[in-house]
Amino acid sequence: MDIKIFKNKWFLLTIMAITWGSSFILIKKSLLAFTPFQIGAFRVGLAGLILSYLGIPALRKMSRRDALWVGAAGFFGNFLPMFLFPIAQTQVGSSLAGIINSLEPIFVLVLAFMLFGIKSRLTQVFGAIIGFLGAAVLLYFSESKTEDSQIAYTLLMVLASACYAISALIIKLKLQEVKSIHVSSGVFTIWMVPSMFILIFSGFFTKDFDAAAIEALGFMSLLSIFGTAIGIVLFYKLIQDTSAVFASTVSYLLPVVAVIWGVLDGEEFNIWYLLGAVLILIGIYLIREKKKKPQVTPR
Repeated sequence: MDIKIFKNKWFLLTIMAITWGSSFILIKKSLLAFTPFQIGAFRVGLAGLILSYLGIPALRKMSRRDALWVGAAGFFGNFLPMFLFPIAQTQVGSSLAGIINSLEPIFVLVLAFMLFGIKSRLTQVFGAIIGFLGAAVLLYFSESKTEDSQIAYTLLMVLASACYAISALIIKLKLQEVKSIHVSSGVFTIWMVPSMFILIFSGFFTKDFDAAAIEALGFMSLLSIFGTAIGIVLFYKLIQDTSAVFASTVSYLLPVVAVIWGVLDGEEFNIWYLLGAVLILIGIYLIREKKKKPQVTPR
């Protein structure tokens, strides 16, 4: 393949949508043999091992202040959500997970005002209201796999989206002078260490790896390498080659890919899911109408 194709913005955008949109079905397949904590820790740990050759030198050159903010951004954007989504997906389908994840830019707008006093236009506020109405529809009509209410599990995904937004704001407002590749490699290098401890104490290394576990390990490796490590590098390359506004359009395409995978895997996708997704995407569109805004952080 001609390396020049990686300079094509539409090619990169498509790859990002496929990569991140496929993350939820890969989590679902990984859950067949591993616990949510093992999946999250493996994902962060492997990505950290891959990116540590860049992250360790970058962290050494950073000031203590920048390193602390990188650690904070990593906790909210690249550590905690890695566990919240697998926990939620023990009871919620991957299609719904992909749609809920699209709430992230809406939370960026809301939290930017609540935490930092960054004001938005009336159109953007209206977009946030529409987006949350879409989330409310999904919460109410979410597919039930058990007799227990799923609202709590769906709210975990909403919390994860809010965590991504907090990370986005930290990167935008506190780490703007730090190179993006140093931030992305630094966060995984920092959180690789606690992830390894979680893997050890969760029994991952003493697990009996039968055929089903080996297959799930393959899905989990794909999730860690492509959905996490390589995905971040491509995302920042897309920002540098085009603009933050163009790169952020991946939020429109990601849930489409997630839904397609879910339907192919036999998950229910009803009219209420469609209505909720449309409302969220309309909200995102109204929010992103403004050119200057906090940037959404990658998974």
